[in-house]
Amino acid sequence: MAEKSHLQYYTQDLDQEILSASYKVHTSWHVITGAPCSGKTTLIELLSQAGYQTAHETAREYFKVEMAKGRTSQEIRDSGHSTQIAIFQMQRDLENELPHREDIFLDRGLPDTLTFHRLFGLNPDELLPACLEHQYASVFILDRLPFEREAKLGPEDEKSARFIDKWLERDYTSLRYQIVRVPVYPPKERLTFVLDRISG
Repeated sequence: MAEKSHLQYYTQDLDQEILSASYKVHTSWHVITGAPCSGKTTLIELLSQAGYQTAHETAREYFKVEMAKGRTSQEIRDSGHSTQIAIFQMQRDLENELPHREDIFLDRGLPDTLTFHRLFGLNPDELLPACLEHQYASVFILDRLPFEREAKLGPEDEKSARFIDKWLERDYTSLRYQIVRVPVYPPKERLTFVLDRISG
């Protein structure tokens, strides 16, 4: 099955009744997210090098584990719903293990899975209640750099990258986060930009 068949773009807003619930736990975690080719991984690595606690991207880890079993990246992408649910569960398990009151920078947060569900034409409301388990201290969305497709983690192209960028902001905003957009600065200037905003 060609991967383009998965990209159906679910665009209905999140369920307002579910969104009206309160967060269960307030954390000191900071989410670093963005569309493909936004420099997210580079910024996370700089934060780690600067001595801050970071949490890895679970989607990348899931692909690594599955490919070690002999599956191809195309086979994983073609799994559609089951792949997205597996990544969601990995992210949820990761966050359930993190200490709530420590400053930790997450390479994507659980609500990212809402947007990636949309990319495959899936209804994100099935994941929404879990996104209210932990409230983050801040959410940074990196403005996009020139697009270069990541062969392992696709199926992203220019159109889907724009879609992800738009809906990450929209979904996190629906979850009552005040989004901070990180401009296209050199990596170390982006690091300073983020650290200035969490210290203020």
